[in-house]
Amino acid sequence: MNNGEFERIARYFAPLANEAALGLTDDAAVWLPPTGRALVLTLDQMIEGVHFLADDPPDCVARKLLRRNLSDLAAMGAAPIGYLLTTALRATTPEPWLAMFAEGLRVDQERYGITLFGGDSTSTAGPLMVSATMIGQVAPGAAWRRSGARAGDAMFVTGTIGDAVLGLEAARGNIDDPTLRFRERRLLPEPRVGLAIAGLVHAAIDISDGLVQDVGHLCAASGVGAVIEAGLVPRSAAARAAGDDWLAARLTGGDDYELVIAAPVEAEPALRAGCGDVAITRIGFFTGSHQDVIVRDAAGAAMSFARPGWRHF
Repeated sequence: MNNGEFERIARYFAPLANEAALGLTDDAAVWLPPTGRALVLTLDQMIEGVHFLADDPPDCVARKLLRRNLSDLAAMGAAPIGYLLTTALRATTPEPWLAMFAEGLRVDQERYGITLFGGDSTSTAGPLMVSATMIGQVAPGAAWRRSGARAGDAMFVTGTIGDAVLGLEAARGNIDDPTLRFRERRLLPEPRVGLAIAGLVHAAIDISDGLVQDVGHLCAASGVGAVIEAGLVPRSAAARAAGDDWLAARLTGGDDYELVIAAPVEAEPALRAGCGDVAITRIGFFTGSHQDVIVRDAAGAAMSFARPGWRHF
């Protein structure tokens, strides 16, 4: 690491670190985990041109990076503690970009009560890449799994579905975004950490690759099938104004970072109470009669899609 890298770490990242990070001057952090808690670890990366656009605000890139990881913890019912950060930046990356990126980290560290443990920094001649390894905690044996859904469970989703992919379409000039709702949701998802619904959830997954595809992941892990009623999938006022032509995109586009939850039908009132101000909507059910994901339109006919969600390869 050259002196410039040390200076950048000291200037932008050391102020974000906790005591366990030892000032970011040693090779690793030293941390004593909470007594009697199980740790939950997850990692997500973001690559310029794949996960964010070159002209996206740097503070939003940083905040989305943290929030994608926080959403993974939320999908397991875990509370966040902190994270490790890796950056691969071009030598020509300007200082104001780094300053805004670090400020985005600071804002969401404060918002979600997390802190920086350490990480790594390197240079690249290609696209920018940033990654975060998020550390959370949960009571032993209490983490929600994808494998717990049962035939007869109801399917719920938090929030609204589809604004993030419409934000990408708006950035491409394919749809109007007069309220900037789509842009906001593309840049800054809302991870559903802190919901008071422990003990009610049989299985959960966050929607990163698309509602249809992620429900399929949950079904595959649980050995069940699912039926999604497309007309029940919640949408924002902006998405309603955009019309029904975008339905398939909303169901398969991904980047929502809302939760899909499998729970007993009778748990719905308690789920609503436990979610507080976060809307939760029943959109279908899980079944043992098949192991497919069937999406039915308003007339009850099965819908088909060119692809069920985001493909990584």
